[in-house]
Amino acid sequence: MSLASHKLATHVPVMQLSLGTDTRTDTLCCVQRRLIAQFGRIVRPADKRRDPVWTLVQGVIGARSKTAISNASTDRLLADFSSWEAVAGLPLETLTDYLANQTFPDLSASRLKDCLSEITSRCGAANLSHLTDMTTAEAMIWLESLPGVARKISAGVMSNSTLKRKALVIDTHHRRVIQRMGLVPPKADTTRSFDVLMPVLPPGWSAADIDEHHLLVKKLGQTHCRPSSPDCANCPVRGDCQTGQASGKQAP
Repeated sequence: MSLASHKLATHVPVMQLSLGTDTRTDTLCCVQRRLIAQFGRIVRPADKRRDPVWTLVQGVIGARSKTAISNASTDRLLADFSSWEAVAGLPLETLTDYLANQTFPDLSASRLKDCLSEITSRCGAANLSHLTDMTTAEAMIWLESLPGVARKISAGVMSNSTLKRKALVIDTHHRRVIQRMGLVPPKADTTRSFDVLMPVLPPGWSAADIDEHHLLVKKLGQTHCRPSSPDCANCPVRGDCQTGQASGKQAP
């Protein structure tokens, strides 16, 4: 077996549905219904699904930054330099200045330059159109071999872009919620959380349903399930949450 084949065989993101019944599947269905009742539908509009390269760039520069800031930085780079190849060719100092609004501009600039340069070296251009010919698992492996790209970003490219694939994005808010609920181990990182949850997602969920699940749980993490002083008493999914039930608090 070649090295590439071995990597594919041993590091494929877990995508297959599990056999048999898992109580977490029912819990996820219930959580989805309750969050929709609480927050309403949160569906990503078609015009918010951007090209996979744009989505990748936004993810690479977005560490600890607000989404709106990263979106604006990504749009500005493309508007001012016309192509991602041109962005890759910028001096690092110039790119760092352009990303001054990001939380970590030096790191964001370095990772972005390395990532776009690597894509251009492999593909002849800063283009990810070849991902359409790959399975979701294969495409994520390819993306995660790029500098600065881990599971959250690879899932985001698959799920949030025009590719619209079934891949659950797990950010800090999402991971905190599912850990407190007991759906994944307490210390599971993003990759482990993804590998645990993907096989137990409701089999009838579409890519749009999975994307909405992420957006709803993220909303819950921003409102009720905050990092400190979570509002368990008023949480809409308290009945399905180990931490919420253990808190012993009753909603008024």
